[in-house]
Amino acid sequence: MNSASTCTVIDIKGLGKRYSITRGAPEDRSSLRDALSRSIANVGARLMLRPVPASAPAREEFWALDDVSIGIREGERVGIIGKNGAGKSTLLKILSRITEPTSGSVRIKGRVASLLEVGTGFHPELTGRENIFLNGAILGMNRQEIRRKFDEIVAFSEVEKFLDTPVKRYSSGMYVRLAFAVAAHLEPEILIVDEVLAVGDTQFQKKCLGKMEEVGRQGRTVLFVSHNMIALQSLCDRSIWLDQGRVVDDGDSGAVVARYLQRTSQMVLEQSWDDPASAPGNGQVRLCSARLDCGQTGHATVATPLAVEFTLENDLPGVELNYSMHLYSLDGTCVFNSASRSFIAQRSRVKGVCHIPANLLNAEVYRVKIMVVRDKSLPLFEAKDALVFEVSDVERDGAWFGKWAGVVRPDLAWEIETAAPGDRQL
Repeated sequence: MNSASTCTVIDIKGLGKRYSITRGAPEDRSSLRDALSRSIANVGARLMLRPVPASAPAREEFWALDDVSIGIREGERVGIIGKNGAGKSTLLKILSRITEPTSGSVRIKGRVASLLEVGTGFHPELTGRENIFLNGAILGMNRQEIRRKFDEIVAFSEVEKFLDTPVKRYSSGMYVRLAFAVAAHLEPEILIVDEVLAVGDTQFQKKCLGKMEEVGRQGRTVLFVSHNMIALQSLCDRSIWLDQGRVVDDGDSGAVVARYLQRTSQMVLEQSWDDPASAPGNGQVRLCSARLDCGQTGHATVATPLAVEFTLENDLPGVELNYSMHLYSLDGTCVFNSASRSFIAQRSRVKGVCHIPANLLNAEVYRVKIMVVRDKSLPLFEAKDALVFEVSDVERDGAWFGKWAGVVRPDLAWEIETAAPGDRQL
């Protein structure tokens, strides 16, 4: 937990951002003769000094943010979550002074460094070295202050060999490395990071999360937008959920993320495709159906044995295949991965069933990914979210009834031995 002060560094009141959307006239599918006829008629109208009819495009108003009020204290690490189009990036752009609000007010105390979408913040014609100094100057630092941080920035970004190359020639990964290093090391009071970190590799993402934790421990404020709920919960003590431009929830990250995932996930207990051509897959293998079998009750509980059944259309005769099932919790944690034995496939439909014993899963919402692997090493196809199902709790005699910690709650064998009164030997 980070220790935030009582000093408010970002004060947002009644914030709104409106965009105008222009919708053109319906697409003209008339013939060339019709188009020529209209053109001649328009010319005639002009010669006769009559107005030419025009079809003006329709305009609509869209509020990306609507009456948003948030207070963020110094030293807080705050996550911003929500579906695409919820207003997250618009909020960060306003806080970064990239765009102006339509209504409301924003008061910011301290210097802000932002890492938003790839392409913002750097001048493409300047080299990496020149952009480091440019960004430092924008933050109000003099050359001596920037030089003190220069070696740390270069070492963190791992782009030393390309430091004197114009950044327009950088790959997206190199760009993000340098941009994050600059934003995090030039000592802003407020660091704003959008989902752009997803461009980097896994190791660099971990490195960035560690640096943001360090920034927070130093008493600076971090705002982090991410669809990676594990990363967000590990970094942020507080999360704000936006939906359709409004604040839906604000509080402890674990609780807010749980409510967000619960509400936005749709259960998929069974699906099938009658036409193989429309089924997910490729020319080698396609998923024809997937179903969760809950037994006679028809409802999944922690005490219910479950079976994941799926049927695939195989078009690869005489090859060695095996199926695997990956089970994920809603926040993206892989609970387990189970693989079938290998078999020699024929050009036909093949049914696979994976049995999940009772008293293993927790009261959670789970997602199922199905994979087909050739020759024990070559993935041929994967179906993400083939099934999405919820496991509910049941009351048990003499056991805790309530939310259990962990992604699984196996009913393991226990032995309890009690010593006689006054006897210390067991």
